[in-house]
Amino acid sequence: MHEIIFVLHILAAVCLIALILVQHGKGADMGAAFGSGASQTVFGSIGSMPFLAKLTTVIAVIFCITSLALGYFIARQSKQEGTLASVVAATAQRTPSSSQSQQPSPNLHAAPTAKSAVSTVPTKK
Repeated sequence: MHEIIFVLHILAAVCLIALILVQHGKGADMGAAFGSGASQTVFGSIGSMPFLAKLTTVIAVIFCITSLALGYFIARQSKQEGTLASVVAATAQRTPSSSQSQQPSPNLHAAPTAKSAVSTVPTKK
């Protein structure tokens, strides 16, 4: 389910970017007053703006819904993992592993003991 929503979210983002880049701004309508408005007759006499604006709105709503859904799923998943992590940590504290109890951990940075220091010093007779 997460994967489907994530793919839909990515597709909505790409389509939203493409639609915004295709639309022209308010200042571009000034050219239509001087006779260059004939190129927009594919979408009718009013141009493509209402169609593209409505399509952009629909895709923006889809993007917002998928964003909220992904946020909800991630919050729920992190809450479940947090609970699971606390249970695992509590279990690990109660029962030490058998390999740790059998083998003592070597202390490599410890200072030499007095017994080993005395045995290495040469004695004079």
